[in-house]
Amino acid sequence: MMALDLHCHSTASDGALAPEVLMVRAAERGCRVLALTDHDCTQGIAVARQVAQQHGLYFLAGVEISVTWRKRTLHIVGLGIDETHPELQAGLLSIRQGRIERARQMAADLERVGIVGAFDGAKTHCANLDMIGRTHIARHLVATGVCKDVAAVFRKYLVEGKPGYVKHEWAQLADAVAWIRAAGGVAVLAHPGRYPIGKQLMTELLQEFISYGGEALEVVSGSHSEDDNRLFARYARQYELLASAGSDFHGPGEGGRDIGWTQPLPADVVSVCSRFAGAQAALEAV
Repeated sequence: MMALDLHCHSTASDGALAPEVLMVRAAERGCRVLALTDHDCTQGIAVARQVAQQHGLYFLAGVEISVTWRKRTLHIVGLGIDETHPELQAGLLSIRQGRIERARQMAADLERVGIVGAFDGAKTHCANLDMIGRTHIARHLVATGVCKDVAAVFRKYLVEGKPGYVKHEWAQLADAVAWIRAAGGVAVLAHPGRYPIGKQLMTELLQEFISYGGEALEVVSGSHSEDDNRLFARYARQYELLASAGSDFHGPGEGGRDIGWTQPLPADVVSVCSRFAGAQAALEAV
């Protein structure tokens, strides 16, 4: 296992733990390099950076931007960003402005199948109302006994073809990559194994991503299988993309990986940490 995690979430977006608690948890688990990559916002970075430094973590400011590409939702992680950059902040604000109305529409659709009060319930699980979304509604459904866990919610609700699903247009891929690059960051295509697209579309996606300035692929993810890791390592080598690794941790008991450690990157890929001298040094000191 590697003592790094370049993809995780706090209560600034849809994580269950406050940024400072998240950093302490990662440090206590032996993590050495960590990036906070909340969805479409950077509000948690300042306190996370401070606490991470206090606990000996090499910290990278990050973000995960929601993108609509050919009617599909994708996520682009930015690593090593200047979170104060005005172009990035303007772009993220443009995404957030539609979230509250979308959540209201999801809750209204759930009422059709007898689930009442999902929007107000979701607010009790959301520390930042600007970022209210599916995960907050899912946690409410678990808390009220509708489903046993968040994974069960997403099998039965809130996804395409199920009650509570609301189609939404996010940022354009070109814009998301441009915002990250303007802020000095490295653009990473997040958890590619989660996208239900075949080889041809994946090839077109990667080529387009690279044409806009995308530089890295999340080869190892908490939602990937071993086969996924090997497959996307091959894509990284083929397209000369840097390789990233992250848990995509949202909260204890949610998802497949806890924060702070990831499976090793396959051989013959170049780690995205090579772009950050301090990160590379921190890992080599383990």
